Amino acid sequence: MLKGKTAVITGASRGIGEAIALKFASMGADIAVIYYVGNDKEADEVCAKCREEYGVRAESYLCDVASFSETKETVSKIKADFGTVHILVNNAGITRDTLTAMMKEEDFDAVIATNLKGAFNMIRHCTGLFIRNREGCIINISSVSGLMGNAGQANYAASKAGIIGLTKSVAKELAGRGVRCSAIAPGFIATGMTESQKENPMVSMIPLGRMGRAEDVAHAAAYLATAEYVTGEVLRVDGGIAM
Repeated sequence: MLKGKTAVITGASRGIGEAIALKFASMGADIAVIYYVGNDKEADEVCAKCREEYGVRAESYLCDVASFSETKETVSKIKADFGTVHILVNNAGITRDTLTAMMKEEDFDAVIATNLKGAFNMIRHCTGLFIRNREGCIINISSVSGLMGNAGQANYAASKAGIIGLTKSVAKELAGRGVRCSAIAPGFIATGMTESQKENPMVSMIPLGRMGRAEDVAHAAAYLATAEYVTGEVLRVDGGIAM
């Protein structure tokens, strides 16, 4: 279903990003894995799985998505290697959790820079390719924290709420060029980032009775990548917790 397409996925060396990369590869897409310092081995392993299990092309790129210049350079490298980009998944994200009254300025700034500005940077540099192709799909990974807030996560919730506003604005700007932009709002997904959340009392409030899997989010991403009449949507993958 995605054969002949190139998908760029940030934060794709593990967790949700890895699951999306493998799902898209299984659908025939070539994969550009963007990873951060210290995750080179994991990124190479994801690329190897894509190649060996699905026979697609896969390359990895070290990039700090918070940097406007680094993302510009990385997109240029991907264009040189793959020719163009058809799908962009903005998944890279970090947390620096603490109560607002004790939150350090640098922890607020770091989360906004990676989670929100990082998505803007990648969209900004890929948009020209999408416009030239007269097609494109942007999938931004938000969070239910951005929909309903979460104590101890003012920075994270703000970044993920910002993702929703960014998504809807970009969707309106680019629809006339054949480019779609939607968001996924995961709930409590079992990944390395949420290891500390397993004892969160909110987990017991999930109507479906369990934490989600990274593959659950990947299935939603696959839907958005192929849903040609869907844009500006925020798709919850949360077991019902934000109903």
